Amino acid sequence: MSKTATKPASKARTAYVCSECGADHNKWQGQCAECHAWNSLSEFVVEPASAAKGVAASRRASWAGKADAPAVTPLKDVSHSEESRVSTGIGEFDRVLGGGLVHGAVVLVGGDPGIGKSTLLLQAVSHMAGRLPGLYVTGEESLSQVAGRGARLGLPLDGVHALAETGIERVLEHAAKMKPGLIVADSVQTLWTEELSAAPGSVSQVRESAARLVRYAKETGTSVFLVGHVTKEGGIAGPRVLEHMVDAVLYFEGESGSRFRVLRAFKNRFGAVNELGVFAMGDKGLKEVPNPSAIFLSGGSTRQPGSCVMVTREGTRPLLVEVQALVDASPLSNPRRVAVGMEGNRMAMLLAVLHRHGGVGVGDQDVFVNVVGGIRVQETAVDLPVLLAVLSSLRDRPLGEGTIAFGEVGLSGEIRPVPNGEDRLKEAATHGFKRAIVAKGNAPRSGRVGDMQVVGVERLSDALSEAE
Repeated sequence: MSKTATKPASKARTAYVCSECGADHNKWQGQCAECHAWNSLSEFVVEPASAAKGVAASRRASWAGKADAPAVTPLKDVSHSEESRVSTGIGEFDRVLGGGLVHGAVVLVGGDPGIGKSTLLLQAVSHMAGRLPGLYVTGEESLSQVAGRGARLGLPLDGVHALAETGIERVLEHAAKMKPGLIVADSVQTLWTEELSAAPGSVSQVRESAARLVRYAKETGTSVFLVGHVTKEGGIAGPRVLEHMVDAVLYFEGESGSRFRVLRAFKNRFGAVNELGVFAMGDKGLKEVPNPSAIFLSGGSTRQPGSCVMVTREGTRPLLVEVQALVDASPLSNPRRVAVGMEGNRMAMLLAVLHRHGGVGVGDQDVFVNVVGGIRVQETAVDLPVLLAVLSSLRDRPLGEGTIAFGEVGLSGEIRPVPNGEDRLKEAATHGFKRAIVAKGNAPRSGRVGDMQVVGVERLSDALSEAE
């Protein structure tokens, strides 16, 4: 009598997945063996192969017998046209998106809890309802809570439909019947599919649910907003591949206790990255701030020792921000170097250049640098303003009234030009500044922009002399 061997059913296993590169490890370790990132491994339940095969089989079945199934096509034969955009009705939001929302685009919006992600998207859906019928899918709130927020903000909710559901199959069923032009999923971490046995929020569930929505968006031309939770480190929770699947990744940022919010694009297939939108939170929701330079300079007088105004560039927008420095005698054998709003290592390098090529030493001083307003400047145009602010604080003498500066400082003490110098100078002149200290390559031949005098310098020593 023959015995038939039965293969044991495969079980889900525990794995440790790197949040940076997605590498799979059998046990926890401090450093990822693939990308060498530290403390990036998180414990997840990995689905068995049978579950993955079931998902793949359902995808193949959906294409069975369809004439429009995917086929290999020569790229030169593919018709294409300029992406048509729909305004969200919020100018700052349109700016960050690259001029409006593209049909079929999938946008991931992340940010700290309570910062205003849901409020912004509900405002956008209500403003677009007349041109683009919206479906607001909530997995964290009840329908009465969503409707109550809309009524409290005074939003026109005609044409906006809401659905309290977390099952991705049912969400897509309702979407197929309603055929909305816009879907908001709040949040993607609450969605789950019946074809996987993992809990909602796990790597496999988030990845598969997002993939279903992305596929639906591309097939139907429906625009999709995904709300994403963030980790304590500030990154979007879930697998890193989630950010690669979508067309745009936007982060909502804001200082605690401040009513101002900054929406920044970190990835955008249809617009500029690092584009910035500024909002103010009020009792009627988020209001756009069309002139953020005036906001960031309104906190106090810049005619103080240790203060220098610079013109940075965020995406396509020139932005005036104040750089403050505090230099004080240190009681420590190893003086402190603290930078807020810029890279700390770059500040240490600039102080060394100031000593070597400017003849100003701060080796026995504590140095603190802060970019006012919670803005983080990642470009090299901040170099010259930082050094001028440090010199002003050290000598306890303010810079000349109405003075701005920007420029990159090289290791040999040269002042290098930065991109879009003309736009930066025009922005400063618009706000009434009378004098600018910039690299010679950024200075116009006439030496003036409007009523503002522009001083071009080649060396750090020249810039320090002009600042006195």
